[in-house]
Amino acid sequence: MEYNQLGNSDLKVSEICLGTMTYGRQNTIEEAHQQLDYAINQGINFIDAAEMYPVPPSEETYGLTETYIGEWLKHQQRDKLIIATKIAGPGRGFKWLRGGAEGIERNNIKQAIDDSLARLQTDYIDLYQIHWPDRYVPRFGQTVFDPRQVKETVPIAEQLEVFADVIKAGKIRYVGLSNETPWGLVQFSQAAKQLGLPKVASIQNAYNLLNRVFDGALAETVYYENIPLLAYSPLGFGYLTGKYLNGKPEKTRVTLFENFGQRYLKPNVQEAVAAYVEIAKRHQLSPAQLAIAFVRSRWFVASTIIGATTLEQL
Repeated sequence: MEYNQLGNSDLKVSEICLGTMTYGRQNTIEEAHQQLDYAINQGINFIDAAEMYPVPPSEETYGLTETYIGEWLKHQQRDKLIIATKIAGPGRGFKWLRGGAEGIERNNIKQAIDDSLARLQTDYIDLYQIHWPDRYVPRFGQTVFDPRQVKETVPIAEQLEVFADVIKAGKIRYVGLSNETPWGLVQFSQAAKQLGLPKVASIQNAYNLLNRVFDGALAETVYYENIPLLAYSPLGFGYLTGKYLNGKPEKTRVTLFENFGQRYLKPNVQEAVAAYVEIAKRHQLSPAQLAIAFVRSRWFVASTIIGATTLEQL
């Protein structure tokens, strides 16, 4: 396993990160712990979670992923691991999440961190990420910005001020962003520089052979700001394995959860996947090997987040 420096932080993360968003929905606690043990034994030191996991999110399963990890983490050597989790942003209508209070503001941030610490059974979180921005942005497969949806939002400097206090208290070590835009990255960076606030350590966005939006303005931004990508969905919801070319296999996310993964139900996806599968065959690779190797090869990727529902897949 190789390890990469995470931006300007002192974190050295394994180039493969274990994603955990199926724990509590598609994985039992026993299966989750088997995966965690196996991943650590392969050299992974980086585990990514979120308060809203597992997905699809629901009131009944809220926080289960962190709870499963916490039951495992309490038996580990904590300082050998890098634990990342996230606070959910507004705009999804989760009325069951802190009574519907979703803004990235002081009370919510502090409550969310304390709740995650309790579920994870740890004293600190290495990388604490904003799951999606407080402000309106196109999300999860949307690509067109609509000015009519712009709403009042918590100023970015205010968000960073709270994180500065929480870092000072020792509850988190670094701040990260997720599902963020070039404009947002620059605003966070400028606020940090001008006001002496915590610099963002990373950005976690989707990136794969079917979604290369990051290659443009985002890549330029992270180059100049030294904010590396934590790439999620390297297999494009499993489409890049080729398993959906001939229908929908049982017990897969796309089959189990209606409307889940719609961001990949777009023109030419199946044709592109078929072409990638052929390229993989030509070079004696599995489609999954090709897809993950592509993401790992990008200069801006510090770690590739993989997720699995079975130990065999992992």
